[in-house]
Amino acid sequence: MKIRSILSVLLVSVLLATNMAAGSAASPKANAGIADVIRIGYFANVTHAPALYAKEMKLFEAALQGTKTKIEWITFNAGPSAIEAFKGKALDLTYIGPNPAIAGYASTKGSLIRVIAGSTANGAQLIVKPSISTIADFAGKKIASPQLGNTQDVALRSWLASKNYKTSITGGGDVTVIPTENAQSLTLFQKGDIDGAWVPEPWASRLVLEAGGKVFLDEKDLWPKKQFLTTQIVAETEFLNKYPKTVEAILKGHMQAVTAIKKSPAIAQEAVQTQIAAATGKRLSDAVIARAWGNLTFTYDPLPATLIKSAEDAVDTGLLTNLGSRGLVGIYDIRILNKLLVAGKQKKISTQGLGRG
Repeated sequence: MKIRSILSVLLVSVLLATNMAAGSAASPKANAGIADVIRIGYFANVTHAPALYAKEMKLFEAALQGTKTKIEWITFNAGPSAIEAFKGKALDLTYIGPNPAIAGYASTKGSLIRVIAGSTANGAQLIVKPSISTIADFAGKKIASPQLGNTQDVALRSWLASKNYKTSITGGGDVTVIPTENAQSLTLFQKGDIDGAWVPEPWASRLVLEAGGKVFLDEKDLWPKKQFLTTQIVAETEFLNKYPKTVEAILKGHMQAVTAIKKSPAIAQEAVQTQIAAATGKRLSDAVIARAWGNLTFTYDPLPATLIKSAEDAVDTGLLTNLGSRGLVGIYDIRILNKLLVAGKQKKISTQGLGRG
């Protein structure tokens, strides 16, 4: 009897241990794909309006409701800084221009990041002094770009090369390209220390409306169908693979932001203004945001064809030398985006052979 009692106790103990183990195993499985924290990068300008709108309206928090995921927002001035944050394991997802994403992908042999959605198209212009009227007038001039290797910097150098002007990443050449923070470019232009700037919105509009500049070129006029990629969403590859449910929630919120911006632009502009003021301490003037908004198109299509052209321009200007034999193959992973599009009875987007879709 004693032996039977001992065996019964042991059996119960084993069953309890098994159930507890099963319970503890079920917990991580239930939470698989959900991150405790997601660090999201963005710029405090209108080319990142979907991010600003989502932040103001707490769309990502709503999409993550029911999870314990916390959102940490990180502000950047230009894309290369965000790429360095990815490399330093300090960022999980960001809104970013095409060229820094290309450079980050190439410099890590395709391991660092994946493009998961589009965000904004168009909205970059070459603004110059009124005295500059022809291509010939650019000889010896100083033209600013937001940061060395960023999307507008590559576009500027590529355009100048197409007009037979030589530039240098060290500041020499027929035209001096000066990588400068956008706010500083406005100040330098007002003081007459630079002759122009190739900048995204709202800085193009500010140079025109606040500094007396004029549009020499709207970048969209250089592209087929007058559309080019300005901002996309990029995720750190390991984070994307480990936490797909968190990424899916963010993309749901992003798509809601794009839809709302198109449906109610006045409300969207006010939300964006609030976030710009929070980040910079000052709202844009009504005239500036109205002009800037009219130059932008908001879309979750990442426009792969324009990414290819951006990469080619970076190679031609000497700013990208490590793309490798595979080029951009593998840079896209828009499976989650397409899953959401199909669920919403919308057409899937093609990666044009450059990744998973």
